Amino acid sequence: MNFTKLFERQEYGNRIKKVQKSMSDNGIDVLISQDPANMNYLTGYNAWSFYYAQCVVLHVNDPEPFIFVRDCDKGGTHLQTYLKDENIIAYDGKNVHNWPKHPYDILVEILKQRHLDKSKIAVEMDASYFTAYCFAKLQNGLPNATFVDSERLVNWVRFVKSNAEIDLMKAAGKIARLGIKKAYEVIRPGVRQCDAVGEIQKALIQGTPEHGGDYGSLVTMVPSGIGTNSSHLTWTDEKFVEDEATIIELCGVNNRYHTPCARTLILGKPTGKQLDVQKMTVEALQAGIDATKNGVTADDVAQAFWKVLDKYGFEKTFRSGYSIGIGYPPDWGEQTMNIIKGDHSVLQTNTCFHLIAVMQFNNWGVEMSESIRVTETGSEQFYQVPQEIFIRQ
Repeated sequence: MNFTKLFERQEYGNRIKKVQKSMSDNGIDVLISQDPANMNYLTGYNAWSFYYAQCVVLHVNDPEPFIFVRDCDKGGTHLQTYLKDENIIAYDGKNVHNWPKHPYDILVEILKQRHLDKSKIAVEMDASYFTAYCFAKLQNGLPNATFVDSERLVNWVRFVKSNAEIDLMKAAGKIARLGIKKAYEVIRPGVRQCDAVGEIQKALIQGTPEHGGDYGSLVTMVPSGIGTNSSHLTWTDEKFVEDEATIIELCGVNNRYHTPCARTLILGKPTGKQLDVQKMTVEALQAGIDATKNGVTADDVAQAFWKVLDKYGFEKTFRSGYSIGIGYPPDWGEQTMNIIKGDHSVLQTNTCFHLIAVMQFNNWGVEMSESIRVTETGSEQFYQVPQEIFIRQ
């Protein structure tokens, strides 16, 4: 098996330059990035090694960063990245889960050796895998350094995709469409949720003949019946029931690039209320899509979306979208822009986001969504799945 690097070397060089410009603009000397999505973005490294301490360290003036990983993961960095040998640094696995020893004790010594112990160092304070213990090790070990939150610096550089990234998003969109198609086939009365999800996951991982699938940052979710009034419920071994609705939320993934998709399915005849809510849901989604183009803000899209909800007298307080791209568990969002009133982030060509219409009532709900790319004159959707409740009678 040959390992082909995902992007050309120049792609990573361009990313490094953009991140360093943002570092310079913010007076940051050193960035320590432990978010696996950001590590991937900066170097190409991609492995299920993020559950313990690892990071990419970038100086504002260096041509490339160095990566800091466990000794057993060093081989993967050679296979997947363009980094020079001296910039691939492995720590002894004896430091894993062996308190009070910790890998960041070693990282501290490396930073001292490189005379970075008096620098202004940005860390990702809210990254899922950057623990309080990691931060304490850095603070205690580098008392003369100044630590600041990176404020999602790399995430914001990721906000606008290159054309090469868009190609991967388009591949993921084709996989998402297959996942929804499979869900419509296998969700039937009397079928266990776990069995249906097994078939859906198989389709998502097999992907298309041209593009294989990847694991999702979230699992496929299929809340049914009264569960449709709650977000993020995972499957059980209960059986789907006649005349109940099921919300399907899944994601096409290709080389860590995500295009989520949600639809609602009803096993039986829909009620008048369900059809009315479908109309509102589709109208709100389309209003948000129609408002999307280069130069508008997230608030502009949200205002168009909520204008439809206001017309129908529906109150919704939580966001209706977020930026997407590279994702690792536990989140497929980029953690930057939100589609919600008051977010004035400016959408640019090749910004990508997940627009979600989640309509929840006391004991039932409807959900639909679209993964969208901003273009110069408007937008395009990454998959073509009818915006309607799928009815199986």
